[in-house]
Amino acid sequence: MSRVESHRNLTELSRRLRRNETTPERILWSRLRSGDLGAKFRRQCPIDDYVVDFVCLRSHLVVEVDGDTHAGEASEAEDRLRAGSLATRGLRVIRFTNRQVMQDLQGVLEAIRSELDAPSPPPSPVGRGC
Repeated sequence: MSRVESHRNLTELSRRLRRNETTPERILWSRLRSGDLGAKFRRQCPIDDYVVDFVCLRSHLVVEVDGDTHAGEASEAEDRLRAGSLATRGLRVIRFTNRQVMQDLQGVLEAIRSELDAPSPPPSPVGRGC
Protein backbone atom coordinates (compact mmCIF):
# COMPACT_ATOMS: atom_id res chain seq x y z
CA MET A 1 0.00 0.00 0.00
CA SER A 2 1.40 3.39 -0.96
CA ARG A 3 1.82 6.27 1.49
CA VAL A 4 -1.06 8.14 -0.25
CA GLU A 5 -3.39 5.13 0.07
CA SER A 6 -2.35 4.67 3.69
CA HIS A 7 -3.06 8.35 4.43
CA ARG A 8 -6.45 8.12 2.69
CA ASN A 9 -7.33 5.03 4.75
CA LEU A 10 -6.34 6.76 8.00
CA THR A 11 -8.40 9.81 7.07
CA GLU A 12 -11.44 7.63 6.46
CA LEU A 13 -10.79 5.74 9.70
CA SER A 14 -10.57 9.00 11.66
CA ARG A 15 -13.89 10.16 10.17
CA ARG A 16 -15.52 6.87 11.09
CA LEU A 17 -14.14 7.07 14.65
CA ARG A 18 -15.54 10.62 15.03
CA ARG A 19 -18.97 9.41 13.90
CA ASN A 20 -18.87 6.43 16.27
CA GLU A 21 -17.24 7.90 19.36
CA THR A 22 -17.67 6.22 22.73
CA THR A 23 -19.55 7.91 25.56
CA PRO A 24 -16.33 8.70 27.50
CA GLU A 25 -14.76 10.17 24.34
CA ARG A 26 -17.86 12.30 23.71
CA ILE A 27 -17.89 13.59 27.30
CA LEU A 28 -14.17 14.41 27.30
CA TRP A 29 -14.37 16.01 23.85
CA SER A 30 -17.19 18.30 24.98
CA ARG A 31 -14.88 19.66 27.68
CA LEU A 32 -11.73 19.81 25.55
CA ARG A 33 -13.39 21.70 22.72
CA SER A 34 -14.99 24.21 25.10
CA GLY A 35 -11.62 25.90 25.51
CA ASP A 36 -11.76 25.75 29.32
CA LEU A 37 -8.21 24.40 29.39
CA GLY A 38 -6.88 27.24 27.27
CA ALA A 39 -5.71 24.93 24.49
CA LYS A 40 -7.03 23.84 21.12
CA PHE A 41 -7.49 20.12 20.65
CA ARG A 42 -8.23 18.02 17.59
CA ARG A 43 -9.99 14.69 17.87
CA GLN A 44 -9.40 11.41 16.06
CA CYS A 45 -6.39 12.89 14.31
CA PRO A 46 -4.16 10.80 11.99
CA ILE A 47 -0.48 11.02 12.92
CA ASP A 48 1.95 8.74 11.09
CA ASP A 49 0.37 5.27 11.11
CA TYR A 50 -1.97 6.00 14.03
CA VAL A 51 -5.20 7.82 14.76
CA VAL A 52 -4.94 9.48 18.18
CA ASP A 53 -8.03 10.27 20.24
CA PHE A 54 -7.15 13.90 21.02
CA VAL A 55 -4.10 16.04 20.31
CA CYS A 56 -3.01 19.54 21.21
CA LEU A 57 -0.36 20.30 18.60
CA ARG A 58 0.81 23.49 20.30
CA SER A 59 1.65 21.60 23.51
CA HIS A 60 2.75 18.41 21.74
CA LEU A 61 0.26 16.47 23.88
CA VAL A 62 -1.75 13.41 22.89
CA VAL A 63 -4.63 12.32 25.13
CA GLU A 64 -5.88 8.76 24.76
CA VAL A 65 -9.04 7.29 26.28
CA ASP A 66 -8.75 3.53 26.60
CA GLY A 67 -11.58 1.06 26.85
CA ASP A 68 -11.47 -2.59 27.81
CA THR A 69 -9.74 -3.50 24.54
CA HIS A 70 -6.54 -1.94 25.92
CA ALA A 71 -6.42 -4.30 28.91
CA GLY A 72 -3.91 -7.11 28.86
CA GLU A 73 -0.23 -7.52 28.31
CA ALA A 74 -0.30 -7.55 24.48
CA SER A 75 -2.42 -4.39 24.24
CA GLU A 76 -0.29 -2.60 26.83
CA ALA A 77 2.85 -3.50 24.87
CA GLU A 78 1.26 -2.17 21.68
CA ASP A 79 0.29 1.05 23.52
CA ARG A 80 3.91 1.47 24.69
CA LEU A 81 5.16 0.97 21.13
CA ARG A 82 2.65 3.53 19.86
CA ALA A 83 3.64 6.05 22.57
CA GLY A 84 7.30 5.50 21.73
CA SER A 85 6.66 6.11 18.05
CA LEU A 86 4.74 9.30 18.81
CA ALA A 87 7.53 10.39 21.18
CA THR A 88 9.98 10.29 18.27
CA ARG A 89 7.80 13.03 16.75
CA GLY A 90 8.10 15.08 19.93
CA LEU A 91 4.64 14.16 21.26
CA ARG A 92 3.87 13.23 24.87
CA VAL A 93 1.07 10.70 25.41
CA ILE A 94 -1.17 10.51 28.47
CA ARG A 95 -3.79 7.82 28.89
CA PHE A 96 -7.01 7.57 30.81
CA THR A 97 -9.43 4.71 31.10
CA ASN A 98 -13.10 5.00 30.22
CA ARG A 99 -13.79 4.54 33.92
CA GLN A 100 -11.58 7.50 34.91
CA VAL A 101 -13.38 9.78 32.45
CA MET A 102 -16.81 8.63 33.61
CA GLN A 103 -16.11 8.66 37.36
CA ASP A 104 -13.54 11.45 37.79
CA LEU A 105 -13.82 13.83 34.85
CA GLN A 106 -12.56 16.75 36.91
CA GLY A 107 -9.45 14.79 37.91
CA VAL A 108 -8.83 13.87 34.27
CA LEU A 109 -9.14 17.52 33.23
CA GLU A 110 -6.76 18.60 36.00
CA ALA A 111 -4.20 16.02 34.86
CA ILE A 112 -4.51 17.26 31.26
CA ARG A 113 -4.13 20.87 32.41
CA SER A 114 -1.00 19.90 34.34
CA GLU A 115 0.48 18.26 31.23
CA LEU A 116 -0.42 21.29 29.11
CA ASP A 117 1.51 23.47 31.56
CA ALA A 118 4.58 21.18 31.47
CA PRO A 119 7.44 22.18 29.18
CA SER A 120 7.04 20.76 25.69
CA PRO A 121 9.79 18.72 24.07
CA PRO A 122 11.50 20.25 21.03
CA PRO A 123 9.59 19.77 17.77
CA SER A 124 10.33 16.71 15.72
CA PRO A 125 12.30 17.14 12.51
CA VAL A 126 10.04 14.55 10.83
CA GLY A 127 6.97 16.76 10.38
CA ARG A 128 3.80 17.92 12.03
CA GLY A 129 1.19 15.22 11.46
CA CYS A 130 -2.39 16.32 11.20
